[in-house]
Order: sequence, then structure tokens, then C-alpha cells
Amino acid sequence: MEINFSKYHGNGNDFVVIDNRSNTFPAGDNELVRRLCDRNFGIGGDGLMLMEKKDGYDFHMRYFNSDGREATMCGNGGRCMIHFAYRLGVVKHTVVFSGIDGRHEGSISGQKTVRLRMKDVTAIEQDGDAYIIDTGSPHYVVFTDDVDDMDVVARGREVRYSDKFSPGGINVNFVCVRKNGIHIRTYERGVENETLACGTGSVAAAICARLKSPLSDHTVKVYTSGGLLEVSFKTRSKSIFTDIWLTGPAQFVFEGTIDISNLIRL
Repeated sequence: MEINFSKYHGNGNDFVVIDNRSNTFPAGDNELVRRLCDRNFGIGGDGLMLMEKKDGYDFHMRYFNSDGREATMCGNGGRCMIHFAYRLGVVKHTVVFSGIDGRHEGSISGQKTVRLRMKDVTAIEQDGDAYIIDTGSPHYVVFTDDVDDMDVVARGREVRYSDKFSPGGINVNFVCVRKNGIHIRTYERGVENETLACGTGSVAAAICARLKSPLSDHTVKVYTSGGLLEVSFKTRSKSIFTDIWLTGPAQFVFEGTIDISNLIRL
């Protein structure tokens, strides 16, 4: 019942990463996933990812939130998965893999900088002054001048659990546009807390900032609580964005072995 794992983070957005190409991990056991992500009784992480085999791709990425449920795309997780595959020798400096939202490309340069191509955005909805956008995961983007003092958890939960987004909920981003780029804080569903960074949320915020403000170009610096990310894209119309890339560090932290039979019996 022992499994090998690696711990990764992208700007503090941290993950348990497992090579499941042998298809031996009990991925249907949501409670086990939750316990592995538990910061007190497990390894600890905002989510868990499995690398699996898929014809026509270097690998397939499965992502689970820390609540144990399989989730939609994770941008920082995808970048960490590319680094994981590179470290294992599964890929070299470029990669093509599949996720729950389809095909992704990526590349790694140096030891930590990873670029990930995200899905195209084909629709953006306005909800008052806020935006609703799907960048692989659904996001609600609110612009504010007091992002540093925002009660992200309380305000985020109001939106995430509102009737409008029931039953699945939505990720909630609070964004401030400044001269050096945009500053963002995110409440993530499935984690049910603020995370230090969110990749799909950073993409959502960068695109919405382009709609709201006259940014100088189509490359946006995104300052998360955990560090700097960069989002680039092309604009085809006010609601269609293509060639979207998320760039930033992916950091291997440590690796180990854990006896999951102990967690199953908890």
C-alpha cells in the first residue's frame, strides 16, 4: 500500500504529484485524496495530481482539489506537472498533454520556468461590474482598489455559494490594476480558502483587465500573494481570446513514500 509522491508548488499553490502510469492509485477514493492533501494528517496540498497514460499525448493530467473531488483544469498544477514529467525523463523541453479541458502544450526552460498553453476563451459574461469567464475552470473576477485589505474568504464564499452558481460553485478573484501589472487574490472552490496563487484565475484576471483597462500590450504581469506570473494572449474580439500562455516558476520541493493503508483506516 506504499506509493511514491513528489511535492510541488507554483508560487505557493502546492500539490501532491503522483506517477500513475501503472494505473495502481485508487483514484476513485475521494476520501483518500482528501487525507493525502490534509496538512495535519497527510502530505498537505491545495490539490493532488496524477500523471496517467493517454494515446497521442505525452501524458494525461488528472487533478483533484484538496476536498478530494476531481476538478477542472489547474494552471499552476499543469505547470508543475510539466516539471514533474521533465524531471522523470518522460518529456524533454517541450510537451503535449491532455487535461479535463482538452489539449495543452508546454515548455520548460532552465530548472524552474514553465510555460503552459491554456484553452481559448470564447465567451465572457458580465455580472454588474464583475466578469464571469471560463479559462479551464470557471472564474468570477471582481475589480477593487482595496485588494490588500479584502476579506477574501468571507467575500469569496458569498459568491461561491450564491444561488447563481449553485450547485457547482465558482472560483472568485479580487483584482487591482496598477502601473506595474495586476494584483490578485483568489478564493478557490474545492480548497474552500484563499490560495497563494491560482493559474486559471490569473489568466481570467489578465484577460478581464484587458477588457476593462487600456493595458499597453497583450502580456500582463500578474502579482499573486505567492509571487509573479505572466499571462500572454491574442485578442480576436471582445469575448474571444486565443494563444493564451501562463508562465512562471514550478518548484520541486521534496519526494517521499507514504503508506496509504494508514490513511485508509483513519
